[in-house]
Amino acid sequence: MADVRRDRDAEGRARNARPRDGLGRPLPYGAEGVERQPEGVVRTPSQTVAEAQHLLDAGKPFHAHEVFEDAWKSGPETERALWRGLAQLAVGLTHAARGNRRGGARLLLRGAAGIAGYADDRPYGIDVAGLSEWARRLAARVECGEDVDPKGAAPRLTGKAA
Repeated sequence: MADVRRDRDAEGRARNARPRDGLGRPLPYGAEGVERQPEGVVRTPSQTVAEAQHLLDAGKPFHAHEVFEDAWKSGPETERALWRGLAQLAVGLTHAARGNRRGGARLLLRGAAGIAGYADDRPYGIDVAGLSEWARRLAARVECGEDVDPKGAAPRLTGKAA
């Protein structure tokens, strides 16, 4: 019989405590996984960008998406579309690296559209225009069936995007 236990946090809410691999896929209980990002961390925008870049560079776009998600949920309303769009870019890269070509391409394009309104401002030094171009190019490659290495395909958030 399969293990049907439900993981719960201190407040009794369901939380999946299974270990995960570098792309966020659940592993069997007891397996050695990649350390998860804590949820609900409030960071400054600069800390968010630096932490997410570190995770992207390490080939962990799923974990970078969680950092962006924290900023999206805790940041000011005027920046939520920026952080949500960046989270979508990271999770798009995650899906593409997992082999989900259709979902990866869609999320990359959705993320690019989500951040487009910030291109002129370059908030926190984020190269919005470069990231949008990176996302469109990667989406096209993914749709053509190209395999994606999450580390090799990781974008630069500031300066010139990869």
